[in-house]
Amino acid sequence: MFGIDRRLIVNFDWKIFILAIIITSIGILTIYSANYGFDSSESVFYIKRQIMWLLISIFVMVLFTTFDYKSLEDYTIHIYIINLILLIAVLLIGKKTMGAQRWLAIGGFSFQPSELFKFTTILLVAKFFSKDDFLHKYTIFEITKVIIMVIIPTFLIIKQPDLGTGMLILFVFGTLILFVGIKFSSLVKLIFTVIICIPIGWTFLKPYQKNRLLTFIFPENDPLGAGYHIAQSKIAIGSGKLLGKGFLQGTQNKLNFLPEEHTDFIFSVFAEEWGFIGCVVLIFLYFLFFTSIINVSLKARDNFGAIIAIGAMSIFLWQFFINIGMVIGILPVVGIPLEMISYGGTSLVVSYALLGIVLNVSMRRHLF
Repeated sequence: MFGIDRRLIVNFDWKIFILAIIITSIGILTIYSANYGFDSSESVFYIKRQIMWLLISIFVMVLFTTFDYKSLEDYTIHIYIINLILLIAVLLIGKKTMGAQRWLAIGGFSFQPSELFKFTTILLVAKFFSKDDFLHKYTIFEITKVIIMVIIPTFLIIKQPDLGTGMLILFVFGTLILFVGIKFSSLVKLIFTVIICIPIGWTFLKPYQKNRLLTFIFPENDPLGAGYHIAQSKIAIGSGKLLGKGFLQGTQNKLNFLPEEHTDFIFSVFAEEWGFIGCVVLIFLYFLFFTSIINVSLKARDNFGAIIAIGAMSIFLWQFFINIGMVIGILPVVGIPLEMISYGGTSLVVSYALLGIVLNVSMRRHLF
């Protein structure tokens, strides 16, 4: 399974890799700034951990380029079952932090199996829908099996509770279904079914999750709670103005007005320090990153590779859209980190694993 032909190295997409490293480096600097205060040891701790995770992530990325991605098709169900067992284990013996039971602790490290299921979702769609030509339009009955296989783990993830990741997986799945092709009548039925299920899903939400969604619609209902956090985030972003206050100079962050400043609300820290111009530059870097991955999908040698590449892109794109939408107040707060920017080991490793698969597809696009 493993082993890489030296000739494949010439097809390595350095543009995608360099863009990822630049974005991650911006994230590391912002993590340092988010934790910078009277005691510099905390910021040093976080930045050392993130650099360590980056090195591990690059190793994982390289590992994911050393085999033919087509071999993953044979292991998809095995990966799915293992991921499902891990998600069940989280509910039974998972590590509980801040009211959420999302992590499994092994040794001195913790990881989130829900992050792994993002990748598993892509593999499921690629396995079941890569055999037909993209001109084929699927009916709702033809995709029912995969819908059930995605819904069960997603339900387990929402039960942790992790509404953000659960929603993200559904968005990614929906994007992939549109990409592989679905009949219009079946699409209408699927959308109608989702609308009907919304009231049912509401009953499974935790009180604080309901409060977040209601606060998004009626922010005046909780001005000192969830509404307060969004208000402070907007103030931080707005106070950056055109050029920002400068590195390590953000006051909203330093005075502890921002919640989860090094994870979910890290874009607010960045925007306050680097301003509108800095945000435009960061968004442009992401744009180049997304379009480069789409280009890999278009040039893939087969449907399996094309679906994997577009699936990876959709994960990056949806996390980007949801996180920034969340911190500027156009989407509810659901706890989605900004990909490759926010602090977090599991998220970074999964991001670079996805990157490795995309590079794998790119490197083997001329092989038949």
